[in-house]
Amino acid sequence: MARELIARVHGLTKRFGERAVLSDVDLEIGRGEFVALLGRSGSGKSTLLRILAGLDTAIEGEARVDGAVSVAFQQPRLLPWRRVWRNVVLGLPDRGRDRALAERALSEVRLADHADAWPRTLSGGEAQRVSLARALVREPDLLLLDEPFGALDALTRLAMHRLVEDLWTEHRPGVLLVTHDVDEALLLADRVLVLGEGRIIAEHVLDHPRPRAVSDHIDVRARVLADLGVTDHAIA
Repeated sequence: MARELIARVHGLTKRFGERAVLSDVDLEIGRGEFVALLGRSGSGKSTLLRILAGLDTAIEGEARVDGAVSVAFQQPRLLPWRRVWRNVVLGLPDRGRDRALAERALSEVRLADHADAWPRTLSGGEAQRVSLARALVREPDLLLLDEPFGALDALTRLAMHRLVEDLWTEHRPGVLLVTHDVDEALLLADRVLVLGEGRIIAEHVLDHPRPRAVSDHIDVRARVLADLGVTDHAIA
């Protein structure tokens, strides 16, 4: 049976002035599929994510998402004057169920006892979990993650990896994770795509069962690093 597509990009080109940041990009994401997108700084990763989020529509070609989209950015972007639960449901139309929805989402990210906290009292990892709760409360068909763990320390990042995998297993949205971290991509994704010079230059399918270790895909890791132009693997 053919997979159900939740996002489709075809012939996508994005220009800033005369410079094409993305050039004739093709991409498909199936419902429930976890895709990681890697690339050097300035390769167009976040630009592609913003286009799929509907935040940038000045494009050539096609970029279509069938269903609801939510985004979690590298910075949690919480409003400091609103308590945590109000940040979670910010912008939702049904005001009557806000608190109950927020508490359910916060429980899923293991912050049930922080509903009435102020954002300034949260650690970096806690704030990022609030950001995930805010994305998930909208029940997205496509979840876009724009380097959401980049500012976290190593131990907190590992805990967030486990949490995201658990939430993805429970809700099964399509996911596009933009990251610079090769090991993060190998641990979480079904497919790893590498973006270079505005195009997808490589695709690697990961079929090892979860939970995984990086050593499960050590050969793929070497190929991804080569795709990124990293020749001394010891520095990665």
